[in-house]
Amino acid sequence: MPGYDKHGESCSTEGCSFCSTGDIFEGGSEESMREHKKIIAAGGFLLAIGLYLEFFTELRLIAQIIFLSVVAISGRDIIKNGLKSALEGHLTINFLITIAATGAFIIGHGEEGAAVIYLFFIAEFLEDYSAERARKSVTSLMKLAPETATVKRDGKEVTLNVHEVEVEDIVVIKPGDRIPLDGLVIKGTSSVNQAPITGESMPVLKVEGAEVFAGTINEEGYLEIEVAKKSDESTISKIVRLVEDAQKEKSKTEIFIDRFAKSYTPAVIGLALFVIIVPTLIFGEPFTEWFYRGLVLLVISCPCALAISTPVSMVSALTSAAKNGVLIKGGSYIEEIKNAKVIVFDKTGTLTRGKPDVIDVIALNKYSDEKLLQIAASLEAKSKHPIAEAVVRSAEERGIELLEVSKFESVAGKGLRGEIDSTPFFVGNRNFFREIGVDFSEEVLDNLEKEGKTAVFVGSDSHVIGVIALVDRIRKDSQRTVKELKSKGVRTVMLTGDNERVARAIAEKIDIDEYRAELLPEDKAKAVEELLKKYDHVVMIGDGVNDAPAMAKAHIGIAMGAIGSDIAIETADIALMHDDISKVVHLLDLSNRTMSVVRQNVVAAILIKGSLAILTLPGYVTLWLAVGIGDMGLTLAVILNALRIGRR
Repeated sequence: MPGYDKHGESCSTEGCSFCSTGDIFEGGSEESMREHKKIIAAGGFLLAIGLYLEFFTELRLIAQIIFLSVVAISGRDIIKNGLKSALEGHLTINFLITIAATGAFIIGHGEEGAAVIYLFFIAEFLEDYSAERARKSVTSLMKLAPETATVKRDGKEVTLNVHEVEVEDIVVIKPGDRIPLDGLVIKGTSSVNQAPITGESMPVLKVEGAEVFAGTINEEGYLEIEVAKKSDESTISKIVRLVEDAQKEKSKTEIFIDRFAKSYTPAVIGLALFVIIVPTLIFGEPFTEWFYRGLVLLVISCPCALAISTPVSMVSALTSAAKNGVLIKGGSYIEEIKNAKVIVFDKTGTLTRGKPDVIDVIALNKYSDEKLLQIAASLEAKSKHPIAEAVVRSAEERGIELLEVSKFESVAGKGLRGEIDSTPFFVGNRNFFREIGVDFSEEVLDNLEKEGKTAVFVGSDSHVIGVIALVDRIRKDSQRTVKELKSKGVRTVMLTGDNERVARAIAEKIDIDEYRAELLPEDKAKAVEELLKKYDHVVMIGDGVNDAPAMAKAHIGIAMGAIGSDIAIETADIALMHDDISKVVHLLDLSNRTMSVVRQNVVAAILIKGSLAILTLPGYVTLWLAVGIGDMGLTLAVILNALRIGRR
């Protein structure tokens, strides 16, 4: 069934064949749903007339004919699929409902036989309706992206279906328009609302070179974008596909319930036969009375409400998370993350912004601040490292013109060297300058690192000419998020490639429980392995690219700021589309809330069905109650309870 594949995944013929209803509601199309509503209305009308004639007039034969018409209208597919599955050797709920209804007519309870079929039809409709609603809540994201785009072709603007637009086409986006395809801004400046993908409604400034995404809203300016991906490869398309795949993944609870249903169903069938045979053959009790009670047990034995109790809750949670910019790859991760004992954060880009800023320029040996920054930026301009970009950006902001560099060389993990006007200069960390034999002030370095700053030395082959201090600013929500996690009993660990002093300073500011410094990517993976030996459940949060080895080692890997990274979206177990670290707390709350609802649904289903089964033996339960409460009523209650997850 659409949404959570009730009879395909969560209730498959291998996991819960007894609950399979075949193709009664195959497709879940709007036309099909309308047809089923008509059947419910017609069946209800006829059932009401039949009941009136049965109990308030002498026209009981006509009443029985009307009850048979109710069965014909609402039970056609139920009976057909029930008989078909029985001939194939599979006992499904369709077959048992057919037996119960037939038996009711045989012993003169046609009104109850009709009610069993009719109410069961409604129960199945409710399951299908809830699944279709869940499916639409995800696929509705796709509708946010326009079906057409205004494309520049041969100097003219033409309107094309998005599927006809090619990569590198130029698309025109006017103020107020939704962006139809992923691409890069090549002209214009505007604020874009990215809420459909990130869940964050705060507009983001887009300038030339910035990425934009299908389904987001251009709020004010005129933009021209160069298409980067075909419509079916856009970020929003990928999100929808992954969420739909996630809905098919079974959690541990779902697998357990499937196994439970295998034993539960045959046991109840055996009990029904026992109830019919033993009292009548051994104790001489009236056959009709105990046959009726056996039929009631057959109806109660339907485990559908139990089978859907977990998947409908998981689907509700998955879709709720997706709408809030959190992409979860399957129900198992919702189930597991609440058990997290340790959450490991990569520092750069997770606890901090990941974009260092120059905050101090300390010139030495008669060099001016401007000259020092000019030399450093001229060398750093040839590097793509975040620190290099920060130094160059600082020089540009001050209007400093860069110099020509010759004999440039990059020394991995240490620094850069090159000649300016035939004079050799070096930019790098302390280890680099120790290697080339240039002395520097340990006192200046110590003071900077105690403040959580990263020091970049600039020097010639004879002496240091200055120090540039940078800081990767802590995200505004980092401290509050760590505090909330600790209040939930979660231990926090920070991993970083920074040196010991910088790592300690940042860990103390955020109040991290534990930190490990001067780590390479492979060292971070080893650190996670060590934590796994000490703690049951370890979660790793990083950017999903450089941290991929460490994230792969953890029980759950969470990629933050994944909106522009296909790698992060594909490799992480959970992807936070926006750079909002507080979503981690939301994830824990969602997990706890979802599993609480699952427990409520499972316990309620077992207790209610068990109670009805017990009360059937002394004759307190009728077929009306069995299907009205034990099937349709319980199914409706389970669905409504699960839908609460998505409303918060």
